Amino acid sequence: MAKAAPSVRKASPAAATARATRSAASAASGAQSVRRALAVLRLVATGQEAGVRLVDIAEMSGLSRPTVHRLLKVLMSETAVEQDPQTRRYRVGPELSLLGLARGGRFAIRAIAEPYLQALASEVGDTVFLSVRHGADSVCIGRYVGSHQIQVLSIEVGARRPLGASVSGLILLAGMEPKEAKTITQANATRLALLARSPAQVLRDVAAAREQGHVAAPAGVMPGTSALAVPVRDADGRVLAAISVAALADRLERRRWPAVLAQMQQQARRITRRHGEVGRARSRIGGGDPDHGPPHD
Repeated sequence: MAKAAPSVRKASPAAATARATRSAASAASGAQSVRRALAVLRLVATGQEAGVRLVDIAEMSGLSRPTVHRLLKVLMSETAVEQDPQTRRYRVGPELSLLGLARGGRFAIRAIAEPYLQALASEVGDTVFLSVRHGADSVCIGRYVGSHQIQVLSIEVGARRPLGASVSGLILLAGMEPKEAKTITQANATRLALLARSPAQVLRDVAAAREQGHVAAPAGVMPGTSALAVPVRDADGRVLAAISVAALADRLERRRWPAVLAQMQQQARRITRRHGEVGRARSRIGGGDPDHGPPHD
C-alpha cells in the first residue's frame, strides 16, 4: 500500500509578512550600527596622537555616552581604536593603518601635486599643505616644509577637521554648490561650535572665498600665525583639493599676501595642467582618469 505524501504546511501571509518585517528591521539596525561605528571612527581620527575624550565623541556625534562607549569597546577589540592608559583618550588603532596599505596609491592628486608643492614651499619659505574633502571633513594629505628657520607645523598629514574650520575647509566648501555647502555646514554645527565657529560665520566666509577665489586668515589655526588657501581645480573647473600656506603672522602679513597668493595660484594652475595630462594619458591606455581624491560620501 502506497504511503501518503507528507503534507506541507504553508506559512500564512501574516507569518510571512512578520518574518520579512523582522528581516528588514534587522538589516536596518545593522546598517545603522555600521554607520555609527564609522562616524565614531572619524571623530576619533580628529584627535590624532593626542586622542579624543569619550565625552567629546558623544557630544560631536550626538550619540549617548553608553552607545559611544559600546561602539568603542567593539572597535578596540578589533584594534581599530586604542585607548591611552594614562589620559584615557581614544585614538586610531593599528588595524586602520594596515587596511590603508591596501590602497597606498589612492591619492593620485597628491602624487601629481607633490613636486609643485615642494617647489612652492621652497619659493615662499613657509609650510605648504594639501587638503582634500572627505564627507563633511577636510583632510590633510600632504605637508611640505619651507626653508625659513621657523616653520608653522599647525597640522600633520592625516589631520581632519570639519569643513569650514580652516582656510582649506573654506576653499573646499566654496567649490561646492551653495545649497550643498550650507547643508554640510549646518550638519557640522556642533563640531564647529567646539572650535568657536558658527555656521553663519562659516557661510559668510565661504561666500567671500567663492567671490575672491582664495581665503586669507590673519589668525591661523595656531595663535600668532596667518594662513592663505587657494583651490586646485580639474580641467572642468571642479575643485579637487586646497593648497594652503601657514606662517608666523608677522612674517605672512597683509602686505605679503598678494605675492604669496600669486605663487600659490601659479602652482595650482600647473597642478591642474599636469592632472589633465595624466588623465589623458591614462585614458589612452585604458586606465581611466586619475582619481579626484577620496570619496565624498
